[in-house]
Amino acid sequence: MPSDPPVNARRRGWTVALPFILVTVTLGGIYASVAGRLPERIATHFGFDGRPDGYSSTQGFLWGCLLTLLVLGAGTVGLVQLRMPAQSGRLLVATGYFTAVVLGCPAVAILFGNAGGTDVAAVRLSGWQMFVALGAGVVAAGLGWLLAGADPAERRPASGPVRRLDLPAGVRAGWSRTISSPPMAVLAGAMACLGVVLGVSAGWVGGAVMLLGGLAVAVHCSVRVTVDRRGLTLTPTLLPVPLHRIPLGKVAEASSRRISTLAEYGGWGYRIRPGGSGLLLRSGEGVVLRLTTGREFVVTVDDSATAAALLNTYLDRERSGEGG
Repeated sequence: MPSDPPVNARRRGWTVALPFILVTVTLGGIYASVAGRLPERIATHFGFDGRPDGYSSTQGFLWGCLLTLLVLGAGTVGLVQLRMPAQSGRLLVATGYFTAVVLGCPAVAILFGNAGGTDVAAVRLSGWQMFVALGAGVVAAGLGWLLAGADPAERRPASGPVRRLDLPAGVRAGWSRTISSPPMAVLAGAMACLGVVLGVSAGWVGGAVMLLGGLAVAVHCSVRVTVDRRGLTLTPTLLPVPLHRIPLGKVAEASSRRISTLAEYGGWGYRIRPGGSGLLLRSGEGVVLRLTTGREFVVTVDDSATAAALLNTYLDRERSGEGG
């Protein structure tokens, strides 16, 4: 099957990087223009009434904003640059434009609001400013959608043949492999670092949320996939508790095929879409379970054909009354 030309991914990479670059340069320029009028401690977090309820140093706020834009921008560009069918690429570019603008507008408003004031408690961030930021984000998302161009037509790989393992009657077997995603591990570390920076500069409520998000990503970045007479089990290498288990009784059939993570599920990690779900830490071969509910569950893992064949063998035994 021919792959999509990498030039499209490179063009989209530059396209999605553009708003993060522009927002970063704009934020840096505005900071340089008002730095002499900013107090050492500025209001950076606001309640629903627009009054400040969190403060940080000027430098801490600036570096927190720049680091957030850098991490999100680099992550979005990395997703777009992957060489794989990019049916979700246009939406990803539009989301990047929306994110960059919605993050940049409040940061600019905070800098202008604190400039020249002696009483930071008097600074306000009103609701209409947030609505303007959201509106600007929607407009930017539309621009990103247009600049990204149309996505290529989806080409879903066909499932491989349904196989069985030749196990003698009464003999039991198990299969296990570990699948890991270095990019997700890097993302988890970046989110943890960003959580610490946000906690120190803008308050530990936002920092704790980012740290918990990093922990959630870390749990999913390396998983052991096990197939035995009980069914399929996913266990994080960082925790002894199973992340997900599908009993044999809920499986109608197992097969193996190549899976395009972004094209079919829109991203990495534990993904859900209409008619299916799965754990996808990379593109490539994977186990495909057709469940008794009619839904599909997939796991990208090496030697998936053997795992599927073993599951089918146990399914045949259960249906014939032989048991495991």
